[in-house]
Amino acid sequence: MQERHFCVDVLVVCVEFTTICRNDIFELQCVPMKILLKELATVQVGYSFRSRLEVSEGGDVAVIQMKDLRDDNVVDCSDLAKIDMSGMKEHHFVRKGDLVFRSRGLVTTSALLLEDVGRAVVAAPLLRIRVNDPDKVLSEYLSWYLNQREAQVFLDSRAKGTFQKMIGKEAIDDLEVYLPSLERQKHIVELAGLSAREKQMLHELAEKREQYILAVLMRHVTAAGRGE
Repeated sequence: MQERHFCVDVLVVCVEFTTICRNDIFELQCVPMKILLKELATVQVGYSFRSRLEVSEGGDVAVIQMKDLRDDNVVDCSDLAKIDMSGMKEHHFVRKGDLVFRSRGLVTTSALLLEDVGRAVVAAPLLRIRVNDPDKVLSEYLSWYLNQREAQVFLDSRAKGTFQKMIGKEAIDDLEVYLPSLERQKHIVELAGLSAREKQMLHELAEKREQYILAVLMRHVTAAGRGE
């Protein structure tokens, strides 16, 4: 019964995905304007700690590190390190809707902060990106755009380092961003979310199907062993 309900859920997501594709994406007739990212958002280098973090359960400041960025490009706030840090200035603290960018390593993508975590900072070498005007560009759209091939190709071309790729603040500032209307941005974000959900559910469905087939085969094996 659970498998049947799961298949129905997958079908519903696929239908929603297809409907939006037909009604929205294929209606695009004009190419949106391109704007430099630095005109849309402020990029700030993460806080540089002079020594290893001294974690304190009763700490008053949370620290977002590379380990806290999930594969689905969302900041996981469930296990943030806490530290005692007095005198930290307000401009260092993150806000709900900020982007956290992986500036070093093989994966240089953006993750979105969806929660209000209070007094929290981004640790270097991560970068914090904050939208200047939410009525002009959505944080969700900008994060999605940064992770797309065209943006990634540009950032790769501006990367530094021989053994480890490093994307500097200047490279992100100079990235040109296609900027459709706010309504179109909402549709794109919704479609991207449905696409990701569909992909995950189809993957889970394939795993369930494989488990079912293996269970059937094992029943045949055990039945043969009993001479049935």
